[in-house]
Amino acid sequence: MNKKQRNSRIIYSTHPDFVYDDENETVETPEPDKQKLIIRLDRKQRRGKKVTLIEGFLGNDNDLKDLAKTLKTKCGVGGSAKDGEILIQGNFRKKTEQILSGMGYNCKISGV
Repeated sequence: MNKKQRNSRIIYSTHPDFVYDDENETVETPEPDKQKLIIRLDRKQRRGKKVTLIEGFLGNDNDLKDLAKTLKTKCGVGGSAKDGEILIQGNFRKKTEQILSGMGYNCKISGV
C-alpha cells in the first residue's frame, strides 16, 4: 500500500483495546506473462529530450526497481522507476520491447 493510501491521521485513541496496525501489505507481483506493458516515447515536460516510458507494471516497488535496473543495464543508459512506470533515457522502444519479450512480458509499442 502506498503512503498516500494509508490512513496516517490517527494520532491518539481513548479506546483501551485499540491497536494501530501499521503493517506493510506486500503486493504480489503477477507472472510476467500476465502483465501488459505499454512502451511509448515521451517528450512532455522534459525540455524536448526523448524518454522511453514503460507503463502498466503491476507489483511491488522492489520488483519494479529490479526490472528498471535490468533494462537500464542492457540499454546502457540511465533512468528511474516509480509509481508503476519505468523511464529510460533516450529512444529505446524496440530494444526494450525485445528485452521484455525475452523475459516473458506481454508488451506493445504505442504511438508508432
